Amino acid sequence: MLQQIRDVLSALQRGPKRLILIAFDLLALFGALWLSFQVRLGGSFSPTTPHLALMALAPLIAIPIFIRLGLYRAVIRYLPERAMWTIIQAVALATVVWVMVLFLAEATRLAIFPRTVPLLYFSFAVMIVAGSRFAAKSLLATPQERQGGTAGVVIYGAGAAGVQLAMALNAHSRSHVAAFIDEDRALQGRDVSGIRVHPPSALAGLIQNRGVREVILSIPSMDAGRRREIIAELSQHAVKIRALPAIADLASGKYLVSQLREIDIDDLLGRSAVPPEPELFRSLLTAQVILVTGAGGSIGSELTRQIVRWQPNRLIVLEANEFALYQIDRQLRSLTSCPVVPVLGSVTDAGLLHRVMREHAVDVIFHAAAHKHVPLVEQNVFEGVRNNVFGTLSLVEAAIAAEVEHFVLISTDKAVRPTSVMGATKRWAELIVRHYGGQGDSSRRRYCAVRFGNVLGSNGSVVPLFREQIAAGGPVTLTDRRMTRYFMSIHEAAELIVQAGALSAGDDIFLLEMGEPVRIVDLAENMVRLAGLTLRDADNPDGDIEIVESGARRGEKLTEELFFDPAQATRTSQPKILRAVLKQDAASELPMALVQLRAALESNDEEKVRERLFALTER
Repeated sequence: MLQQIRDVLSALQRGPKRLILIAFDLLALFGALWLSFQVRLGGSFSPTTPHLALMALAPLIAIPIFIRLGLYRAVIRYLPERAMWTIIQAVALATVVWVMVLFLAEATRLAIFPRTVPLLYFSFAVMIVAGSRFAAKSLLATPQERQGGTAGVVIYGAGAAGVQLAMALNAHSRSHVAAFIDEDRALQGRDVSGIRVHPPSALAGLIQNRGVREVILSIPSMDAGRRREIIAELSQHAVKIRALPAIADLASGKYLVSQLREIDIDDLLGRSAVPPEPELFRSLLTAQVILVTGAGGSIGSELTRQIVRWQPNRLIVLEANEFALYQIDRQLRSLTSCPVVPVLGSVTDAGLLHRVMREHAVDVIFHAAAHKHVPLVEQNVFEGVRNNVFGTLSLVEAAIAAEVEHFVLISTDKAVRPTSVMGATKRWAELIVRHYGGQGDSSRRRYCAVRFGNVLGSNGSVVPLFREQIAAGGPVTLTDRRMTRYFMSIHEAAELIVQAGALSAGDDIFLLEMGEPVRIVDLAENMVRLAGLTLRDADNPDGDIEIVESGARRGEKLTEELFFDPAQATRTSQPKILRAVLKQDAASELPMALVQLRAALESNDEEKVRERLFALTER
């Protein structure tokens, strides 16, 4: 029986529900006043016509006050305990106004009321109005809601998407929509689908007074720059932030709770996307035999996923990690009918590289295989040099022998004036590609390097580390609060790498436009806030997550650079790809330097290896 009543009431629209509530309050308030007279007069109350008129006036005075104070805007099913204070205020104000009417009635000798009746009326009215609402809340609540409670949600954007989202949340979620926030002044202060619209400045009050724990961005057509600004503002509050997907991802027109996605740090960076140029992809990838080294890594795997969309003749995925190779091979086979050839091996295996290129007649190589973790490579110098330097050399030599036309090295901003072993090895890799790619009959070769900063969420990067530390309750550790880094998404980086390879005329180093550098401490703080948590510091000792500075490690720089000389970079047809204007440098000394570096490596002399490694990069 209770379930049937709950189902009938839940199925009603907001309008009929409000009318039922108003009608109940009219009768309940009149009943509360009648009961007040009965208690005061001992059950012998026989009202006259003026008495009845003044008694009927009490609920008529109260209803507009209840409406003005929002008693009919609240969703009964999600009524917070703080609503009790609003009910007391509303009943008190209605009682005061009614008492003023009584004074006028007594002054005109229309009727006389006992002085204690208004006090009794106030008490009974509060008990009936509040009690009925909390009883209805208990009746309408599901067992799950009674057990775990509900979280208040604010929807940022009171447009069509926000309205549909509010309906879906209220119907199918354990959350309830407490309010809309919208920047449109014409909407502020109005009710949209029975939910009040507030300005952005009201969020702090909503969090404190309405139990709001989550904000959902519901403006799917918003540009990236404005989205970044809004998320930055919201992240100052201790709320979880989610968003509807972009409008292009909502072609069905239905806004469902399941479509909400978590806000990640990429949204906060707010890089404006530049559409890729399809012709560049087509010219480099379609109907080609393509080899991707390091195909199981972050960049390598994203490259393979983008490559198979352009119908290459064959994709060869080379990976030294067996499980990573298994994963990417399985994933690619579910995405495409293009032949995928998994090759388990290292770029340091020259024989394997020659055999693969000879058997498959490779046209294009994307060289993503490298040891990239700065502290680990710093502690494993021999392996870093063997893989990053001589692995690249073996791959370039095999490519030249097989007459591979296109070669794209994935490099790093740490190759510019390197202070780490990893950065120095990547600078050597750039020089190897440039020097050997231009040897002999190089007119058909398009060998280049693509240099960029950190990619968000890549293996070994700070973003997954910070996320893991936050999930564990902290602390979040960083080496130096002054440290800055460039960031972009893996997807964007892979798109630009392919396009840079297509733009190459040979002997090129391309630089991806990375925007402004980001302070790592800001990144950490924003990730804490995006998780709906607070920072623990001197100003807030009771916060959730502390940020701890551990000190810079060997080889780390406070800031990174993309250019040796920013004035020497020129624009390409793709706005986010720059071409470095090259000049004579250490590449001419490379063959002898490689002989010396190999000799130091074979002697197992780490200091000698470091000396030879950095000697070339300093010129």
